[in-house]
Amino acid sequence: MKEAIKRIVAGGRYVSATLAEKLAVDLRQGTDMPLHELLSDREFQVLRMIASGKTVKEVADELSLSVKTVSTYRSRILEKTGMKTNAELIRYALQSQLVD
Repeated sequence: MKEAIKRIVAGGRYVSATLAEKLAVDLRQGTDMPLHELLSDREFQVLRMIASGKTVKEVADELSLSVKTVSTYRSRILEKTGMKTNAELIRYALQSQLVD
């Protein structure tokens, strides 16, 4: 917060990390880039695991993460891809041949 105030007072601009991420995603979505390329490596890994039929708990156990962390990854995946359900994620992953 202090950094933002300092920059603005000095006549500069400030963009939070969250807003910068959102802007980057919006810019990428205007291209022909596949949706899964918007994801971080870990988000992509979680997407593939969910699409292969694993539950959030199974993903968490396999990756040695908490269920809450995996749920956060899932939420980010849905937000970045504009999807709303696991069914949409699974359909996309199958159509894009991301899972066997």
